[in-house]
Amino acid sequence: MTFSGDLEHFPLVDIVQLLHTTNKTGTLSLNGPKGESQLVFRDGYFVSANHVDNSVRIGQILLEMGVVAVETLDSALAEQKNAGAGRKPLVATLIENGHVDKQAAFNGLEMLIEMTIVEVLTWTSGSFSLDVSTIEACDEYRYFPEMLQQEILLNAQGILMDALRIYDEKMRDGTLSEIFFRSPESAPGAAGSADLSGATPITADLLGLDALDDMVRTIPDVFIGLKDLDPSDEHRRVVSRAIPETAADLQDRLIGFLIGISRTAVHISGGPVTALLLLTADELFAHSVRTICRHANLFVLATDEEGTLDVIIEQTLARELHPVLLIDIPHDTDLQHALALARQKRETYPHATILLATCSSAWRSSGMQALAHGIQALLPRPCPDCHKQEYVPQLIEFLKQLSPFLKNISQSSETQAAHQVMDTFTKLKSCTEPPEIALALLNYASVRFERAITFVVAGQELIAEKSIGVSTPKSEGATPPLMFRLPLQTHSVFQDVIEKGRLYYGQRSDATLTTVLYREIEAPRSPKVMIVPLISRGKVIALIYADFGMKPVALLQPELIEAVAQYAGSRLDNALYRKNIEKTA
Repeated sequence: MTFSGDLEHFPLVDIVQLLHTTNKTGTLSLNGPKGESQLVFRDGYFVSANHVDNSVRIGQILLEMGVVAVETLDSALAEQKNAGAGRKPLVATLIENGHVDKQAAFNGLEMLIEMTIVEVLTWTSGSFSLDVSTIEACDEYRYFPEMLQQEILLNAQGILMDALRIYDEKMRDGTLSEIFFRSPESAPGAAGSADLSGATPITADLLGLDALDDMVRTIPDVFIGLKDLDPSDEHRRVVSRAIPETAADLQDRLIGFLIGISRTAVHISGGPVTALLLLTADELFAHSVRTICRHANLFVLATDEEGTLDVIIEQTLARELHPVLLIDIPHDTDLQHALALARQKRETYPHATILLATCSSAWRSSGMQALAHGIQALLPRPCPDCHKQEYVPQLIEFLKQLSPFLKNISQSSETQAAHQVMDTFTKLKSCTEPPEIALALLNYASVRFERAITFVVAGQELIAEKSIGVSTPKSEGATPPLMFRLPLQTHSVFQDVIEKGRLYYGQRSDATLTTVLYREIEAPRSPKVMIVPLISRGKVIALIYADFGMKPVALLQPELIEAVAQYAGSRLDNALYRKNIEKTA
């Protein structure tokens, strides 16, 4: 499996969770403004880590845990230095000399992984790649399984949560930079050893082990633009490795094009609205497309494993991005498997755009068949097997046209959403009765959601009115009133929406949802829900609840739903005003 992308689009938190839940094995390389770190996984568990800062090593960790003294550590380092060919890892030297017990050393290695993760959480730019062909742990981590017959398999989810806790607390205290950015001159013990510089004492208070329950998961903004990084070396490395037989002048031409794209300033307001999910085994194609997408402010991830697509698509939808799945077909490959995969993803994620990229010979033989399977476009991309020496110039031209093509896909999605809003406005304009207005808003909510219920606010409780997709299939439309009741509790999300008069969209551990509402209707697959207030004369008189049922999360634009709800409220005011006039006439 290869898996690559940008940290500002797919943060480390999501990467670790994906690798843990899918039981992946390999080395995750993280490249950022300050260098490179590696996290090694086996079956979804951590087995090794290399921190970007060479001063943050196991000796420094053990010293600041209070496990060893400065003199002991200096002695062990000197023994290492003089050992020559018989040099052992520092952990081995300390354990075998009786200076550190196995459990303390094990805890230190675990802490080193945590500190590596905390460091990467501070990066606002950079890239990641998973290499399943490399699972080599560093010397310190190999010592346990090889010499002590004790496997290092650290729960990735647990360590991630600890690292997040450390990050959050240091962010709140304003002390995060002290962990990583102190100068060697100001570090305690700097004069004694290179391994004793660059870090703050790591104490129980620093790690915040007593505050797990109060942890606030504040992840860095994942849509901050790239800083000024020089990507030239990466471009050269990928191109020379992918097409070594290609003439040097053509390689230089492609490298120059990619460098030019990377260094061109882009002035685009807002974050990405489209996510390109590239399924390909072609390293050069993946690298080139990622370069183009970064320049165009498009979220992009590349993988060669079909099994990860569902997780990636659902995380994309949860970020309110329009997913565009581009399936790359190798030369002389039967399209039938790709077509079956595309059809399955189309059925599971109807709001996604599905594209195929393949050489021109496949387009000629199977182009219409692909379109008949619901694939929006078949892109005849350059093929090194078909085009030989013309491959590089054709690839450059293809990449030039790919960016505006992908942007137009996003615009088409936005146009469709705008049409749905205008259709609902037209329906509301013709509504003269309050029930008709509430039903129009319910129908609009069900466009993006699988289930929707109208709740009437009645004193200290909510009464379930008409619904869509709850007791009958969504395609059958609105059903008669459900008539069950929900008590309004002080800290419930329903009460918050009523008090604030604002739409809520997110996921929340709410007792009214989990223990009351979902006792009446089945709990949805995703905890993400929407609650929209219907306001008349400044008072919330009804709520529209909506969720995704048993389907994955779909792309949503809450601001459009809120605008429709506000217009529905104004139409409701007009309807009630006319009724009052009719009564007094």
